[in-house]
Amino acid sequence: MTSISPCQEPIRVGVVGLSASGGWAATAHVPALVGLDGYELRALSASSDESAHAAGEKYAVPLTFNSAEELARCEEVDLVVVTVRVPQHLELIRPAIEAGKMVFSEWPLGADLAQAEELADLADRRGLLTAVGLQARSAPPLRYLRDLVAEGYAGRVLSTSMLGSGAYWGATYDDSHAYLLDVTSGATLLSIPFGHSVDALAIVLGEFREVSAHMENLRPEVTHVTSGAVAAKSAEDQIAVTGLLESGAMAVLHFRGGTSRATQFHWEINGTEGDLVVKADQAPWWSGRLRLYGARGREGTLTELPVPVRYERSLTQWTGRTAEPAYNVAHQYALLRDQITGSLAPDTDGVPDFPHAVRRHRMLEQVRDAARTGRKVTL
Repeated sequence: MTSISPCQEPIRVGVVGLSASGGWAATAHVPALVGLDGYELRALSASSDESAHAAGEKYAVPLTFNSAEELARCEEVDLVVVTVRVPQHLELIRPAIEAGKMVFSEWPLGADLAQAEELADLADRRGLLTAVGLQARSAPPLRYLRDLVAEGYAGRVLSTSMLGSGAYWGATYDDSHAYLLDVTSGATLLSIPFGHSVDALAIVLGEFREVSAHMENLRPEVTHVTSGAVAAKSAEDQIAVTGLLESGAMAVLHFRGGTSRATQFHWEINGTEGDLVVKADQAPWWSGRLRLYGARGREGTLTELPVPVRYERSLTQWTGRTAEPAYNVAHQYALLRDQITGSLAPDTDGVPDFPHAVRRHRMLEQVRDAARTGRKVTL
C-alpha cells in the first residue's frame, strides 16, 4: 500500500451502491462512517438519477451520480467504497482504480480468483491504497481472542472446530437474493460465510497448510418464499473442510446453507491448558455480537470473557452497540483511517487489502479443488 501523509481534512467518501431502500451500505457503512471522526460521506452513485437523488436526500449526501464512473472522476472524493453485489465488483471497482482513488471493496473482491487478481494488479501498478471488507479481523472480541491464544491461555493449540449456518442457500429464496443460487455469481456459501470465517480463523490461529474437503448441492431446487415458484440452484449448500494448520493443529469446519434451530455459529479452540469458545446467534456472525468464553487449568466450567476496553480503539461512541451490523465495520474504518493518515500505532496490523483478498480467493479455490478431486491439497 502507498503511504499517505497525515492531514487534518476529513477523508471524503463516495459510496457505490447506496440505496434509499436499504441494503448493506445503508445498514452498516453509513452508520459506521457517520459515527466516526475523520470521515465525510460526500458522494454516492446509484443506477439512475432518481434513485441516486432519493438516497442523497435520505442520507444527507450532497453529491449524487448515476454511475460509478462519474463518482470516481469527482475531485471531491478521496475514497471510493463499493458495496454492490459481487458479480458487479469488477466493472464498478475498475473506474475508481483508473481514476487513481483509494478503494474499499466489500468481500469477496471479485466473482472469482481471476477477477480478484486483475483488480489487485491494476491497483498495484498505480500504487493505490486498497481495503477489502473482511471486517471480522477488526472485531474487538477476535483481536482479544488472538492475543489470548498468543499469550498461551489455552496452552498449545491441539485442534479447532467451527460450525456455521449460511442464512441463505437454504430451502427458500427471495427476489433480492435469487442471484445467490448461481454458483458462477461468485456470491456463494464458500466465498461469503466460509470465506469470512476462515479468514477470522487465520488471524487467530494461522493459515492452513493442507486441506481436504467435501462440497455438495443437496438442494438443487429451491422454493420462492412468497410465490412458491421452484428455481434451480447450482451453488453448494454443504461445505465440510478438514485440515492441518501451519502450527500442526487439526481444524474442522462445517458450513451449511439456511439456518439451524440449534446453532448459527459455534467455534471452539482446544489446547493443552484450556479451551476457548466463540458464539453468535446470527448466521452472518461477522456482522453482529460475538460472545467469548473460556476455561483453563482447574476451571471446570466455561465462563464469559468480557473484552477489555482497550480493544475498542477509543471508539467510545460504539460502546454497548456490539449487536449492530455497523459495529465491526466501524472498527475497520477506524483502522483504515489511521492507515490513511499515517497514524497507525506501531505493531498494529492494517486492514486486509487487495493482495490479501487474492490470497484468500486462492485459498478458497484450493478448497474447491480438494472437493472436486477428492484429494488432500497442500496450500
